[in-house]
Amino acid sequence: MPRLDLPKIIGHRGACAYAPENTLASIRKAAALGARWVEFDVRLTRERDLVLIHDDDVKRTTNGRGRVRDLAVSELQALDAGAWFGGAFAGERIPALVETIALLHDLGLGANIEIKAERGEARATAEALARILAEHWPRDASPPLVSSFEIDALEGMQAAAPHWPRGLLLAELKGDWRGLADRLGAATLNLDHRPLDAAKVALAREAGRPILCYTVNDAARARQLFAWGVSGVFTDRPDTLLEAA
Repeated sequence: MPRLDLPKIIGHRGACAYAPENTLASIRKAAALGARWVEFDVRLTRERDLVLIHDDDVKRTTNGRGRVRDLAVSELQALDAGAWFGGAFAGERIPALVETIALLHDLGLGANIEIKAERGEARATAEALARILAEHWPRDASPPLVSSFEIDALEGMQAAAPHWPRGLLLAELKGDWRGLADRLGAATLNLDHRPLDAAKVALAREAGRPILCYTVNDAARARQLFAWGVSGVFTDRPDTLLEAA
């Protein structure tokens, strides 16, 4: 598995405090603010392609209606994915993953790609991602980190493309999380920062994997997490937290 060049600060859904989440505008903003990596969500479309969107329905972040899995890329890209955030972003589209990869390469950005999936579609989404990465991720670029809360998605990536690093997303350290991380060959633990304290971070670090925390927008909290040994944080405000790092 390739070595990950993880930064301390990763833009969450681009830089979604300043631009509409999961859009090319948000990714460009993160780069302009100094982020070296961005995180974004991908979902499966009707024709089994991948686009950037968090929710399973387009209602919250576009002017449309309908489930992502029921719509074609052309239908999704006909929607306005920016006006809800502000008039300056009117006309911003839902990006396809392929065009996003091209932009990341142009900007020199690394990426954490989070797989979102409806029930029963996690493996299919992982297989689509593995195919697109094989065809379009530049050979001279550092590998992306592929993360998910969906165990089926991580298993799908492990089976289809084991060389891409995988991040296990967890809301809490409970159950046999260590055994799960080992079984999945997880390269990172991506944890909600809110339940964490120094002892829990120390416990997680014993697993021998970098810890990435979501979603941290307070500089003092970021400094505390770094002092405990957290490797990086996801943030809506990369400029604010770059100062803390």
